[in-house]
Parts: sequence; structure tokens; C-alpha cells
Amino acid sequence: MIKLDKVSKTYEAGVQAVRDLSLHIMPGEFVFVVGDSGSGKSTLIKLLLKELTPTSGRIVVNGKDLAGVKHKQIPEYRRKIGVVFQDFRLLQDRNVYDNVAFAMRVVDSAPREIKKRVPHVLSLVGLQPKYRALPKQLSGGEQQRVAIARALVNNPKIILADEPTGNLDGNNAWEIMRLLDEINQRGTTVVVVTHNMEIVRSMRKRVITIKKGMVTGDEEGM
Repeated sequence: MIKLDKVSKTYEAGVQAVRDLSLHIMPGEFVFVVGDSGSGKSTLIKLLLKELTPTSGRIVVNGKDLAGVKHKQIPEYRRKIGVVFQDFRLLQDRNVYDNVAFAMRVVDSAPREIKKRVPHVLSLVGLQPKYRALPKQLSGGEQQRVAIARALVNNPKIILADEPTGNLDGNNAWEIMRLLDEINQRGTTVVVVTHNMEIVRSMRKRVITIKKGMVTGDEEGM
């Protein structure tokens, strides 16, 4: 569950990126967040990850009020959220297996659990045969699937995908969106920030529109 109640964020330069923003996303939903560049979408993602603190308002994620999450508790909080970025952010000197395993090692997962979980999520995203490949040996679509496997490996309740198809061609973009849809159907809440309105219209999910830091639209099956 994600709930923002009258959240505002003003940067030091006086720029108000988010203004009195309220929204509620239920467990298991698939939601698109759309809006022009500079509308506040990236700020919203950073607020949900607690990379930023709101100037005012209240944010609750997975039943936890983020105002009560201390700095040393942030890593533990983020374990329950998987993040997929536009630019993949893979470790170029490590193979597919180790890129995914890294996400488990940083949260001190047991070696036995890593050996069991990593092949499982690589199988889910269709990359188990390429577990030894380096990122540079993969296509853009395959690299994004590695990023999704990494986001999934700690079994998060929520996946935040920030422009996950922005660097992909049409076919790969659709593959990634179908994969995120499958993940959602298994019960994970999925929030996708995107400019790709063709995908948004075709998938007919809930669409939240942000303009100048405010929610200006909230439609089901757009």
C-alpha cells in the first residue's frame, strides 16, 4: 500500500517540485504515473524511496509512516521495494548471476539462500541460460530483464519502475511491460513512471497524471 496525503516538496532553490499531492495505491495494483518532463514524477519516486524528505504532508508505504523511518533504518525499508531504472545500472564487471546476487549480498542473505533464489528469478525473466554473460554481451532488453531480476530477488512487495522502456526499441519495450504485468499478476504492486503513451493506452491499467507537481487525473483502464 502506498499513500501520500497532501505531500509537498520544495527544493532549496525555491522550486516546488510536488504540491499538495495526494494519492492512494492499493496492494496488488498496477499503476502508470505519467506527465511531462519536470512534472514531479522523479521527485515522487525519490520520496517513495526516502531519498528525499517531503517539505510537508505524510507518506505511508507498506503500513510504515516514512516520517518515522530513521536514517539507519532506510536500507531495511528499501529491501521491500524493488527499483528498475531506465539506464539499467548494472555492474559492468560482474556477470548476470553476480549482478542479481549482489542485491541479496548487500542485505546479508545466506549463501544457501542466494544459490537457490538467484536461478529462480533468472528463470522467471528468461535469462537463466545467460547467467555467466557480462552486461556488454547482452541486448538492451536483456539488460533490463537482469535489472528486473535484481529488483525481484529480495521478494519485494512493491516494484517502482522509472522509465523502464526509455532506452529500448519497440519490441523490447513490450517484452519488458509484459514481464512487469506477469510480476503484478503474481501479487506484487507495480508502479511504472513512463512517457510511452502507446503502452499506457494499450495496457489499460490505472493511470495517474501529474502536472506541475499535482495529480490532475486518475483513471482506470485508460
